[in-house]
Amino acid sequence: MKTLYKITAALLVVLGTTVVSCSSEEAASRSPIINYVRLTDPASSDSLLVEAGQGQLLALIGDNLQDTKEVWFNNLKAFISPTYVTKNSIITNVPGKIPTEINNQIRLVNGSGGVYTYDFSVKIGKPYMKAMKSEYVATGKIATIQGDFFYEPMTVTFTGGAQATISSIDNDQILNIVVPEGAQPGPITIKTNFGETKSDFWFRDNRNIFVSGATGSDFIVTNPGDGDPEAINGNYIRVKKNIGSWDFTAFFNGGPDVFGAESRNVPDDALTHPEKYNFKFEINTLKPYNANGLKFQVLLDKASDFDDYYWSGGVYLWSPPYDTEGEWETIVVPLEKVLLGPGHDVNAAGYFSRLIVHGDGALDADISVDNFRVVPKSLK
Repeated sequence: MKTLYKITAALLVVLGTTVVSCSSEEAASRSPIINYVRLTDPASSDSLLVEAGQGQLLALIGDNLQDTKEVWFNNLKAFISPTYVTKNSIITNVPGKIPTEINNQIRLVNGSGGVYTYDFSVKIGKPYMKAMKSEYVATGKIATIQGDFFYEPMTVTFTGGAQATISSIDNDQILNIVVPEGAQPGPITIKTNFGETKSDFWFRDNRNIFVSGATGSDFIVTNPGDGDPEAINGNYIRVKKNIGSWDFTAFFNGGPDVFGAESRNVPDDALTHPEKYNFKFEINTLKPYNANGLKFQVLLDKASDFDDYYWSGGVYLWSPPYDTEGEWETIVVPLEKVLLGPGHDVNAAGYFSRLIVHGDGALDADISVDNFRVVPKSLK
């Protein structure tokens, strides 16, 4: 009897050990694991990553990932959608904020609270400048730069060496600065602990201005009065009138005989390679532009092109609505979208340009414009 008891007890121990061992192996086999990280673009699926930038979309490839409830990069929690969580992959974006604790790891948390880590680094982006709300801002006034990765401590330096005072930063993407005394036309440089960037755009961009408000218009403002938009670069053009549906009003209209040397103030390369350039101007609306249409025909090689191509698609239509609420703003349009149709051959004698109001709907207009120019998209 004692022998039988001992055998039975031994069997129970063995069986118990086997059950525990099997349970441990099954649990281990169900633990999440990341084998590698790659981009989501199928063309780059064979490029495995050991680091990524802020906001970058990634695919985490592994096994037993279906129960993942949280994904962390350093101490920042990433957003995950159940739709993009499967047994073998998780698609998520690297958080865009700066981590306050850096461990260079991805951390997965599953539904039962289990944690799995994978070594992976996040690159903190250097400043990125997309555009200025207005490239023309007076000394002492607030200039707004749109972009990303605006992290303090930071220095903002204008061409000429003058440094700006930072007024505020919104969500690391909108930078408001006070324009310093001595700021000169040219690129702006921003430096943070994570890098330095020079803007592709120019502050107070004075390059290649082919219509400035000096002549060629019946609506030139030379001495603004109280309640008028302030001058940002000498004269400007202001149309303040009621314009009926399909009435014709020209902000400016002319060629070399009207605009003189300004009409030639455009590089030949802009006509032959417009995809490398932007068309820019400043606008200020004291009343909303909410009807009718602003139509551009610029940099034509002869005067007859105005009418020859007007009805055949040779017009860039800038449609309403738009309202700057009494502030100057810079408008940027890729030049290849503006130079529509034929009639844009290189002409050493100068070019013909006009901006008209002509379209459907009556417009109570109070619109000022200035500094029509063609500038490279990139400094490079």
